[in-house]
Amino acid sequence: MMSPARAIIVATVSTLGAGAGWWGLNAMQQAVNANNDSSSQVMKSANTPAAACATDGVSACGLPSNVVIDMAKTAVKHTDAEWRKLLTPEQYNVARQQGTETPFQNKYWNNHEDGVFFSVGSDTPLFDSRDKFESGTGWPSFTKPIDAAFVAETVDSSFGMVRREVHCTVDGDHLGHVFDDGPRDKGGLRYCINSASLNFMPRKEYDTWVAARTPKVDASTVKPTDSAAAVKK
Repeated sequence: MMSPARAIIVATVSTLGAGAGWWGLNAMQQAVNANNDSSSQVMKSANTPAAACATDGVSACGLPSNVVIDMAKTAVKHTDAEWRKLLTPEQYNVARQQGTETPFQNKYWNNHEDGVFFSVGSDTPLFDSRDKFESGTGWPSFTKPIDAAFVAETVDSSFGMVRREVHCTVDGDHLGHVFDDGPRDKGGLRYCINSASLNFMPRKEYDTWVAARTPKVDASTVKPTDSAAAVKK
């Protein structure tokens, strides 16, 4: 069954009339699974966040990426000039040019509000604050995305190391990297994400956002079950 968040994104993207439209969630999920299956080719990060993201030297988190993201599969598309107008210079550098921001000096690393983080390039909910944790790295860290279909991985072999770059499948925005040194009791993953790639929505506003985009059920078309009909008799 399609998750509520995924169903809402399908409807939202459809209303945008973006090019060829939504390219197929099943195909997207297969691509995500394929990337996950290739994890054996990726260097495992250290067991502590400090080792993977030391700020006093070469940092796996703090280095930009040189991956090529396949924008042909994204549903939300803009020209480079349009992206520059839509985003701030820092957002453009990080999200569209695979850059990275300074640790401990970004918008959400120390954010403790309850809510949901969206992609800065589209109305796509990516991470829930309930999955956010303090990694000590200076970047927002999450144990998992809201829906794996919205966050794809690409092997990043830049700077003499092999990492797992993550980006939004809907708009192609570079988000950061995922490492295997997260909380063991929550899956062991740490999504190290740039604040510049995110927009935060408080929980109450998010609930309103979801309600406004959830298809309404026409009660007149709902047929009672046999058991319910029997009760009426």
